[in-house]
Amino acid sequence: MIIVMEIWHLKLVLEDKALELMQMMDEKLGPQAHIHPGWCGHARFYQSFTCLTDVFILYPWRSRELHEDLVAQEEPLLKSFYNDFCTTPREINYYTELPVEVEHEEFDDYHG
Repeated sequence: MIIVMEIWHLKLVLEDKALELMQMMDEKLGPQAHIHPGWCGHARFYQSFTCLTDVFILYPWRSRELHEDLVAQEEPLLKSFYNDFCTTPREINYYTELPVEVEHEEFDDYHG
């Protein structure tokens, strides 16, 4: 499994429409993604504090190859969305999780 991070760059005048636009994009692409053999979990959407026109989307996927297959299917569907609402096409980055040990039981009592 990998983690996919997409970065969407909305047009400056649309920074207050990020939720609406990402919902529109998800309704356009979500059904196809959910039936793809690479799908393995829902996406989470984040709007940048420092640049309100940047939206980050994180989600798990079975492999980079399967995701690249999905992207090839999605890109033709996004042409008008990119033209109308974005400054550039989305950026796509791939990550693997590092198994860093983050349990610190001696400090757990501090957080109730």
